[in-house]
This record gives sequence, structure tokens and C-alpha cells, in this order.
Amino acid sequence: MSESSFEDFVRQHRQEFEAPGPGPRVWANLEQQLNPPRKNRVIQMIGRHWLKAAAILVLLVNSVMIYQFLQMKQSQHLINVAPEMQEAKMYYTSQIEQRLETIKKYPNSVLGLDSVGRKELELRNETYQMLEAELVQNPGNERIKAAMVRYYQMKLDLLDKILEELREKQPVSQKQSNYEREI
Repeated sequence: MSESSFEDFVRQHRQEFEAPGPGPRVWANLEQQLNPPRKNRVIQMIGRHWLKAAAILVLLVNSVMIYQFLQMKQSQHLINVAPEMQEAKMYYTSQIEQRLETIKKYPNSVLGLDSVGRKELELRNETYQMLEAELVQNPGNERIKAAMVRYYQMKLDLLDKILEELREKQPVSQKQSNYEREI
């Protein structure tokens, strides 16, 4: 077949070569298959990295459980070391926490305490932890037990003085006063 005969053939059958292609519905389906709708980015990322996410979750849960176990073990250890201190600890802890909650109700501008001062007001500060460690090391030492009770009493006195000064600076609302009267 020569080149001219090929060109003649194409010209004669040109209509057959220009047949219409697939309809718009076929093109729309093809486009959907090429570009599937995107899932939520987080879900898509977890889908790719699910093993890493599961490992992180297991580590977090284990960390929390170990922390709680150690805290429980330490508190049980103190109960076993000095059971007579447990009643005093419960009483003073509840009193101190109650006063701390009352102090926290006042705005920072009235309190005039920085972060170091606030940390010292908390019950379990460095002094408390030192006394507790000493009590665990020397469970029969009456001086340490007396020092622990004295620490609680001094903390209560300090919090009472702070509350007294705060009440002088800024009177408590009527609702809070009624609540305190009920106690």
C-alpha cells in the first residue's frame, strides 16, 4: 500500500474515524475513580500509621497506670509505717484543702502571690515531702511525727492568716458568707 492510497483511504473513511467518544457520564465515573473523595485527614493518617498510634496509646495507658500504682504504694507504705499518723493526716489534709479552695476563689490581683508563693501554699510542697520521707525512713521517731503534726498546724495557721487578710481587703460575697456559716 503506497502512501497516496493510504491517504485516499483515510479521506474516504474519515467519518468512521471521527466517531463520537464515550458520553459525559462515563467521563464523570472515570474522574470519580481517579480522584476518590478524601477521608478526614486524621482518619486517613491513622489508617496509615495505626500501629504507631496503638503503640503510643499503650505507652500512655501504661505510664498512667504505673504512676497511679506508685502513688498508691507510697500512700500505703506511709499507712503501714505510721498508722497513728493516718488520722492526723486525714484531718489536717481536709482542713488545709478546704482553706486552699477558699483562697483560690479570690482573684490573683487581690492575692498578690507569684507562682512560687502559690506552690508553697500547697499541701505537698518540698517540706512536706522531706518530712514524709524521713518518717518512712524512721517510723518510730516521735520527733519526726511531732514535726509532721507541727507542719500541718503551721500550714493551717498560715492559711488562716492569709484568709483573714483577704477578707479584710475584699469582703466575701453574701452567698459565700452563708455557705461558711453552714460549715
